Amino acid sequence: MHSEERISVQQLTRLALLLALTLSVQSLRLPTPVTGPLVNLMLILSTAVIGTAGGVSIGLFTPWAALLLGIIPPPLAPAIPFIMLGNGLYCFSYGSLAGKAKGGPWIGIALGSALKFVVIAGAARHFLTLPPPAAGALLLPQLINALLGGIAALAPARYLRRLLR
Repeated sequence: MHSEERISVQQLTRLALLLALTLSVQSLRLPTPVTGPLVNLMLILSTAVIGTAGGVSIGLFTPWAALLLGIIPPPLAPAIPFIMLGNGLYCFSYGSLAGKAKGGPWIGIALGSALKFVVIAGAARHFLTLPPPAAGALLLPQLINALLGGIAALAPARYLRRLLR
C-alpha cells in the first residue's frame, strides 16, 4: 500500500478533533435553529479540512450522537438512517464540487442542501410514520439549516484549505 493510500496520523487527528468539536456543539443543547446550522457548518468545515470521506464520516455519526444527547427526540429515531444519508450527500456534494470550478463551493452547498432536504423530507412524508410535530422538524428546517450552515462555513473553509495544505 502506498503512503498516499493510507490515512495519515495527521488526517486521523484532524478527524478526531473535528468530530470532538462537532459533538461539543451538539452537547451545548442550544435551540435547534442554532444547533442545526452549527452542525452543518462543522460538516462543511470537516469536509474542507479532511476531505469528503472524513466529512461524510462525521455526518454519519452526528445523528446518533444527537439521539443519545436528547437533541433528536426518540420518536424521530426511525429517521436517523435518512439523516445519515442526507448528511453524507451534503458532504459529498460540497467535497466533489468545492475545488472544481469557480462557484463550485456555492454549487456544492446548494446541491448538497437540496439533496439532504429531499432525502430527509421525502422520508418524513413517504416512508416514516411520525407524529406531525416531529415530521415538521424534518421538513423545511432541514433545508434552512443546511443552507445557513453551509454558507457560514464557506469563508472559514476556504481559509482552512489554504492554511492546511
